[in-house]
Amino acid sequence: ICINEIRDHNEALRTFADFGWDSWLGFRGSKNEATMSKLNPDEIERYDNQGFVVPNSRLSDEKLTRLRVALDNVIGANPQTRPEQLVSVHVKDSGAEGVAGNEAFLEVARDESILDLVEQVIGPDVILWGCQAFCKPPGDGMEVPWHQDGHYWPIRPLATCTVWIALDDSVIENGCLRVIPGSHRDKALYSHLKEGRADLVLNQRVRDDLFDESTAVEVELEAGQMSLHDVYLIHGSNPNRSTRRRAGLAIRYMPGSSLFDRKMSAGDSSIGYTVDFATRPLWLLRGKDLTGQNDFNIGH
Repeated sequence: ICINEIRDHNEALRTFADFGWDSWLGFRGSKNEATMSKLNPDEIERYDNQGFVVPNSRLSDEKLTRLRVALDNVIGANPQTRPEQLVSVHVKDSGAEGVAGNEAFLEVARDESILDLVEQVIGPDVILWGCQAFCKPPGDGMEVPWHQDGHYWPIRPLATCTVWIALDDSVIENGCLRVIPGSHRDKALYSHLKEGRADLVLNQRVRDDLFDESTAVEVELEAGQMSLHDVYLIHGSNPNRSTRRRAGLAIRYMPGSSLFDRKMSAGDSSIGYTVDFATRPLWLLRGKDLTGQNDFNIGH
């Protein structure tokens, strides 16, 4: 991890110390070591205060290889779709969203060790509602502008934890995830502008005057590592101009106290690519649907 637009070395040291990242930076060791640990109290506090956390967890090489093969298969099966815009890759049939997925992504989304992490930040009632691959090819991988996910999601009350798994090394050079720490705290959805550029994954971005980009943090991950972030967190990523691919998997979980309100949004492409929340399947993976209104039959 490094701080974007650092003004001097001392400032960088103070920022690392403030966030307490020295405790997990040492974990970046052998890529062959699979570790899935629950969040410790400091990591839970970091998620609550900063809106994201990189846990001391890593997928096994076997699981990582399976996901990479699945991604290659999905890209090959969907030549009409940019690899940064592969929605619902956990759903095998293409359906209304037009992407034919792979069951390997549903399998990892149901992984008990990952669910343990999610439960610690959203509670014991866990609903899987989305899984998207963001694969930036070398040389022309698209930019993701600064945005908030919840700006266009039909979830009320709005609550989701995204688990972002690096399928390739995700570093500054190939367009790693960038976040604005603490931007989630007010639980406010900021005004988004619509972009007309064709080189963006999303066509919506947060207004520049509503946040301080100089506080941005680059979340660099080795393949197999993951981060968790809150639905209100402002985040994005730069284009990939390097010679290395950057692929990641974003898995979306909401608590059972929230309703996935299909009436709020049907199929459209207003964000820059097609989504269809009206037919999106849900999975109750742990606990109960406390609303009693979520439909777990649609889309299956």
